[in-house]
Amino acid sequence: MRQVSRLIVLITLLLHIGSLWGKTPEGVNSADIPISFQDSLDWADYYFNIHRYKKAIPIYEKNLGTTDKDQQIHIFKKLALSEAAEENPDKAVSYIYDYFKINFQPNFLMHEGFDDIRTTENFKKISGTVLPRINTWSIIYFFVGIIGFYVMFVLLINKKIDEQARNLIAFFVFIHSLFILNICINNTNYVFQFPHTYLMSAWSAFLYGPLLYLYFRRVSQSKDFSLKDLWHFLPTLILVIYLLIEVYSLSGTQKVSLMLERLQGGLNPGDSAKLLPLVTLKAISLAVYAYFVHLTISKSNGELTKRTRIWQRNIYRIHVGYVVAYILFGILIIMGKNSGFFYHAPIVMMSLMVLYVGYAANVQPDVFSGLYAYTNQLFPKYVKSGLTDSLSMELKEVLHDLFHNQKLYLRNDISLDMVAEKLDTTRHNASQLINEHFEMNFHEFVNTFRIKEAKKLLEEQNELNIIDIAYEVGFNNKVSFNKAFKKDTDLTPSQYLNNIRKQ
Repeated sequence: MRQVSRLIVLITLLLHIGSLWGKTPEGVNSADIPISFQDSLDWADYYFNIHRYKKAIPIYEKNLGTTDKDQQIHIFKKLALSEAAEENPDKAVSYIYDYFKINFQPNFLMHEGFDDIRTTENFKKISGTVLPRINTWSIIYFFVGIIGFYVMFVLLINKKIDEQARNLIAFFVFIHSLFILNICINNTNYVFQFPHTYLMSAWSAFLYGPLLYLYFRRVSQSKDFSLKDLWHFLPTLILVIYLLIEVYSLSGTQKVSLMLERLQGGLNPGDSAKLLPLVTLKAISLAVYAYFVHLTISKSNGELTKRTRIWQRNIYRIHVGYVVAYILFGILIIMGKNSGFFYHAPIVMMSLMVLYVGYAANVQPDVFSGLYAYTNQLFPKYVKSGLTDSLSMELKEVLHDLFHNQKLYLRNDISLDMVAEKLDTTRHNASQLINEHFEMNFHEFVNTFRIKEAKKLLEEQNELNIIDIAYEVGFNNKVSFNKAFKKDTDLTPSQYLNNIRKQ
């Protein structure tokens, strides 16, 4: 069959030469025509088909000046395959880049003609970067990103959360989720398949700190967002304008070409060409706003409920963990390294932030409002209650006296009805009073005082054993006492006592 195909090609070429013979214009040497024809793509393809690649390559190279896109695609493909057949991996890969820049078809790398150079470093680099792949990290990041968008939606529709607070925290979760999804797309190499995802989250680089700071300021100090707060977003505006001009306005083909040029230059194709200054400025922004958040939290902790304080501290700790991880990542960028554990560390901290906020949004949404949590809007079951603000404060003072001075909690028969009777109000109002002012139910409220008293007795190291202390502070059995004690201190009474003795 190969001999027949060669014969057909030769006959075609001879017929073509024959058609030109005798048609030479005056003044033109007819001897020039065969030489010119031998430089055509037909001859190059002929040599390629009979595996005479050294003959084909210079002819293809002579035709690189063509402006016809289809011919350019054809030439680069043939040159890449020819150089691969001649076992010149560097030249073959160089022509693959040229081909991809005008016609990105990564499946071309699967061509059997590249088998001889498939294990070379350059070929593995380009195939490992442009061919789609799925790994464990990408799967985790994909699902966390999707969960993040769900959390944002849950926060936005929760009307019980203060409006400004929920908008700020929802947007904060959104930019985290967008970044995580962007990383997922980069890790799977689908950024080449969907080039408009290139740097799709870069515009939000300077928003993490300001959004978290403004959110904490809102819920901890009751400050409204004002026009003068817009200066916090000035760096983001400058960055967006820059990206619109330099990146976002490019076509899909131009973005692919830009990423390929970065890859060919030994860089990460999914990063910005200005990665170093961007990482440096972002790290500075994160560190500065982390300090502002710390000041905001420290000023208002006394006015917030215990559960809200714990939630805010955890959010702050996760954010600080992200800041530290990102600074270490920035140092590695300066050193020319862009992979490994510290590449994933900031993204893991961002994922933890999204998941923790998601947990709170579904389990304890009242913590998002901070000082704004003390309104009936968060307690719809009490909206029709007859408990006015003034009466609520009066009853709170009486309740304080009952538990701090009279130590009503020491009675093992204490009940909500008993407390309501001593407050001279209804059971419903007593429950509302404890819920609104202390953000816990009656049972938790009583146990808080009992455990505090038990710890005091344990620290005095008297002759009472643990079961005696349980009865002394109002519990009816040791099991309930141990359970409540461990919930409050993360230790059993025995462990707590041993720690005291060791001091």
